[in-house]
This record gives sequence, C-alpha cells and structure tokens, in this order.
Amino acid sequence: MVGVDGSPSSKAALRWAARQAGLTGGRLHAVTAWELPSYYGWAPMLPYDEDLAATAGKALTAAVHSVFGDERSKLDLVESVVPGHPAQVLIDLSARCGLLVIGSRGHGAFTGTLIGSVSQQCVQHARCPVVVVRGS
Repeated sequence: MVGVDGSPSSKAALRWAARQAGLTGGRLHAVTAWELPSYYGWAPMLPYDEDLAATAGKALTAAVHSVFGDERSKLDLVESVVPGHPAQVLIDLSARCGLLVIGSRGHGAFTGTLIGSVSQQCVQHARCPVVVVRGS
C-alpha cells in the first residue's frame, strides 16, 4: 500500500512501491485521504460546495497517471479515496497490508525537515513494515 497526496515525494513512493509489487507479485494499493478543512465548522452560514472526495479522487488519478502514464493499465493497481486524517487512514489500513510505502515529505511539510508529520506517525504506529522513500 502506498500513500499518495500528489507531492513529488509521494510520486517517488508510488514508483518505488510499483517496482516492489512487481518483484514480489503483490497488488499495488494507492491510497489518498481527505478531511473537511478545520475552518468548515466555524462559518455555518457559508455553504461548502466542493466535493472533497471527488477532488481527492481526481488528484489521486492524476498522480497515478503522471507516474505511470499509459503503463497504468498493465499494473495490478487499486486506487482508494478514504475520508479521514492521512496518518490515521494509513495507520488503520496498515493492519491489512504487508508493506506501507510513503514519501518522506508531503504537501504540508516544513522546508528543511527530513520527514513529514504523516510519515513520522506512520513509522511510529503502523501495523506493518514501513518504507519511507526520500528523493526521486
């Protein structure tokens, strides 16, 4: 299973996970998570029109396409969009996978950090082995 948020780091993790799945004969499961923005509950008078699940799904499909292009059809790849905080979603799903692959820093990372908060949470709490992919 690989966590994908569309960042360069998560795309590198997706490439690594695809190679690993090919070597082991495993299925590649690409997961992205979404949650309501924290300010959503602060302004009940303003409707929130964006379908976050659909937007997350489009971002996941775009990331997969940017990494594999037309080769995507040759892969045993499942894409999933799951509501919740990314770290918690990946940790929960890790109970049902053999390996969790994540990028070292996603879109929310502070410049200069070696590992992002989601990656750190997954390394500490996942229920399976974790690979953190750094760089390309």
